[in-house]
Amino acid sequence: MARANAAKSAIRARVEHVFAHQKNRYGLFIRTIGIARAQAKLTLANLAYNFDRLIFHERSAATG
Repeated sequence: MARANAAKSAIRARVEHVFAHQKNRYGLFIRTIGIARAQAKLTLANLAYNFDRLIFHERSAATG
């Protein structure tokens, strides 16, 4: 049971860190009229996050 919880918490931590980063850095607070607009806002936030991660990884590969 402890091993199963450890595996679940590792996955949960990776997902929650992404959402915490988006919420803190991009001010992600979805308050729109319609699901399509909410999905578009979340998609743009994910895209911005992925670009940030890409830049981070490219810089670390260039220096390391």
